[in-house]
Amino acid sequence: MRTIRLRTVHPVLWAGWAALAAGAVLCVVGWYGVSGERFAERQLPYLASCTIPGAALIISGAVLLAHGRSSVAAARVEELYGLLVAAGPAEADASGQAALAPLAVGRELLTVPGGTLYHRADCPLVAGKAEAVPVDPGLVASGELGPCPVCEPAEETG
Repeated sequence: MRTIRLRTVHPVLWAGWAALAAGAVLCVVGWYGVSGERFAERQLPYLASCTIPGAALIISGAVLLAHGRSSVAAARVEELYGLLVAAGPAEADASGQAALAPLAVGRELLTVPGGTLYHRADCPLVAGKAEAVPVDPGLVASGELGPCPVCEPAEETG
């Protein structure tokens, strides 16, 4: 799926770069021609034949590059979506919702000094941190420490 879509995008990107280069060359030629003429009526042909088409090619090239890059991004999103759909949902319960395993199930509660949350001891946010200390139940009861939204220890304390 990805290779087919990206092969059609590359010509758009190449066309954009080619248009930008051609426009830059035309603008330089127009500037060189205008700079060699003293009178305005002799400068107009260079403006009409080189500079204006060069500016139009630069704008066209920028549009083609933007379109090509958005197509590449869209192809990548489609590929990721295809991978996500191919993976399928996890085990589903009777209601059709995917059953999520809890991240942490320990009973011991920890906090980090100066922190505002309390965690289960096996919560990924505090696991392995030497500075984590046991929670004072008075801080939890007073509301100074809130439950961690990752490991959700509030179910056991409430």
